[in-house]
Amino acid sequence: MNKKLFTLLSLLAVMSLALAACGTPAATEAAPQATEAATEAATEAATEAATEAATGGDSVEVFSWWTGGGEAAGLDAMIVVFNGANPDIEFVNSAVAGGAGTNARAVLATRLQAGDPPDSWQGHAGQELIGTYVAGGQIQPLNDLYEAEGWLEVMPETLIPLISQDGNIYSVPVNIHRANVLWYNPAVLEANGVAVPTTMDEWFAAMDTLQAAGVQPLALGEQWTKMHLLETVLLGSLGSDAYNGLWDGSTDWNSPEVKAALDNFAKVLTYANADSASLSWQDAAQLVINGDAAFNVMGDWAEGYFRELGKTPMTDYGWAPTPGSVGVFQFLSDSFVLAVGAPHPDAAAAWLKTAGSKEGQEAFNPVKGSICARTDCDKSLFGEYLQSAMDDWSSNIVVGSLTHGVVANDSWKTEIDTALGLFVADSNVENFQAALVAACASSGPCK
Repeated sequence: MNKKLFTLLSLLAVMSLALAACGTPAATEAAPQATEAATEAATEAATEAATEAATGGDSVEVFSWWTGGGEAAGLDAMIVVFNGANPDIEFVNSAVAGGAGTNARAVLATRLQAGDPPDSWQGHAGQELIGTYVAGGQIQPLNDLYEAEGWLEVMPETLIPLISQDGNIYSVPVNIHRANVLWYNPAVLEANGVAVPTTMDEWFAAMDTLQAAGVQPLALGEQWTKMHLLETVLLGSLGSDAYNGLWDGSTDWNSPEVKAALDNFAKVLTYANADSASLSWQDAAQLVINGDAAFNVMGDWAEGYFRELGKTPMTDYGWAPTPGSVGVFQFLSDSFVLAVGAPHPDAAAAWLKTAGSKEGQEAFNPVKGSICARTDCDKSLFGEYLQSAMDDWSSNIVVGSLTHGVVANDSWKTEIDTALGLFVADSNVENFQAALVAACASSGPCK
């Protein structure tokens, strides 16, 4: 018998005898209740001990924000692969709900500050990773794991610099997502004689036509989805070079070009649903699928959600690059890290091996609605949209996402988010631009 289990059962017996031996009437009357409580507590502890005995006491806690739709289903598929390779390790799924990780990352920050890290957590490749977790000394280098698994041969050259600092590699990317996707309802556009727009001016004209016909032009959700929309409008208005310059200091946030882009963003918001603040990204996407709105701007995880609903590509929904960004792939990449002070470092390494494996990524990505980070996945496993994303990823100009951690660290992104919240409330473009200039000076390359 497991030593811990034997000790707990012995303790239970001693406690029961002690309670039965209590001599006063009150104690005798209380004994059954006390014994029951002690039995329940000890049994629970014994069950836990038995579970530890069955699993060898080894577990891995993995923290993410994948709690619903294709995201959760994709994670579950990868967990199946992990469990098959590691039957003696218990997988503890500590996912926290919240679009783009807003809630989860707040919980994670609290845990890290308290010195209570999960073994591994989800983090976006780019400045979210380097400027936050690496800068904070919170994650460990993974060079040895990369060498042992041969990952440098199969991970895109585009990604490695975004997850590296001073020669050390700090995370395992599991996918590539596209941020700049315009989803639309084909039947709604056809019924109103509207073509899929490719430029900002075409988009405004299309939404004017829809609005005049009594059709909701744009479906939008809570604030993080507005930041997602902002980054795509900045890209579509400025072009890839000037957009990249926002994040390296070569584009002046106070320039007339940025002012024009922010004016475009303000105009786009006038076509959105009035109840956006109360909707999740799924709710907003659902409006398009239901024919209650024509357009939605969201990353391609939306496609995983559409397929989960049983919808048919190019019949129930269509897609295109967001207006002004044809030929540009605005990307993000989910990855997993190894915590400094991980409670179960060996089990965490086993999880990371699955996350970086061909089998793990082929199980995860077709369900999640993303393409593999690895370059050797079987293309035939993916649907029509994801195959088109693979083609674009390999041929388009690539730029990074703001909302999803590539181009700005947490401090800068938080300041931008605060400025955005004020702008959504007052619609003052001049104040918004001034706040963005100040944010760059405070936390970005302008300081």
